[in-house]
Amino acid sequence: MDRPTGDNELSVSDEQLRSFLPTGFGKQARTANIAKQIDSSRRTNPGPSLQDPVEKDKDQADDENDDEDDDDDEEEEEEEEFPTTHEVLLKTHERAVTTATLDQSGSRLITGSTDCTIKLHDFAAMTPTTLRAFKSVDPTAVKGSAASETHPVHHVAFCPLSAGHLLVVSATPQAKILSRDGDTLTEFVKGDMYLRDMHNTKGHISEVTTGTWHPVDRNQCVTAGTDSTLRIWDINFKRSQKEVIVHKSRAAGSAGRTRMTAVAWASPVRGGPNVLVGAALDGSLVMWSGNGPFTRPAAEIRDAHLKDTWTSGLDISVDGRVVVTRGGDDTIKSGLKDYIQ
Repeated sequence: MDRPTGDNELSVSDEQLRSFLPTGFGKQARTANIAKQIDSSRRTNPGPSLQDPVEKDKDQADDENDDEDDDDDEEEEEEEEFPTTHEVLLKTHERAVTTATLDQSGSRLITGSTDCTIKLHDFAAMTPTTLRAFKSVDPTAVKGSAASETHPVHHVAFCPLSAGHLLVVSATPQAKILSRDGDTLTEFVKGDMYLRDMHNTKGHISEVTTGTWHPVDRNQCVTAGTDSTLRIWDINFKRSQKEVIVHKSRAAGSAGRTRMTAVAWASPVRGGPNVLVGAALDGSLVMWSGNGPFTRPAAEIRDAHLKDTWTSGLDISVDGRVVVTRGGDDTIKSGLKDYIQ
């Protein structure tokens, strides 16, 4: 005779069966337990601990010292004017980098080096794993010649008025104008080295050291050479310079010649004078009016730096009254004068 089964026994067996069998078939959706995650991320509030009074005072003193150190660090951080916590190292050259220029948009960086190449960097195309130049150009290489000589790059500069033009100065008598992508647009002519009077030459007869762009005319630039001259060029006429400025050195034993090492052209856009300033190896600093005439300098400082030291940096303030130079005699000098009235 079968034993009757009650409702309670049936419910118990159903619960056991549900716990044993799967709740569904197929791929199950995974749901996150938000409440559990929040509880696990909460900080526990420790209760009051019994601590020796001596150790407690020592800990308080340490905390005060730490607070003072933190205050000092905050003051030091506030004194820093430029950001020093983030940097990117671009190892694109094999030798020392001598010059760098950035276009007006800040998207392209071009560097020159003693490895005789210029490197083109495009920031928009860079990633943390591809910090490299997208193109390398030898500005002194000759097409179709495998035995061409290469020379170090002294100076590169984007035109501030035209982002498509790049002035490149290598250790040759001929400066070049390159495009934004490194293609040669203009190569200035080399002068006749057998002519004694530099006014009769059409270009530099020896190595060019540096150059800069005209502040308001995108078609003009100026180059400085070791032939004791500054030459103003029109980039559309490469066969001869527009103006030649001869600096006659007064140093003993120089025979009236020296090397021009730096040049700067002040902009008259903001109300300052149009001034062209050059530095020479004999230590002199020479100034001409940017509008000419260039037969005689408007002002000259003979002992701006020590003789036979290379003045590698030169800049002019916006108002044209302050000239700052960086000399090879380990000094940086600035002067406040009314050079051009």
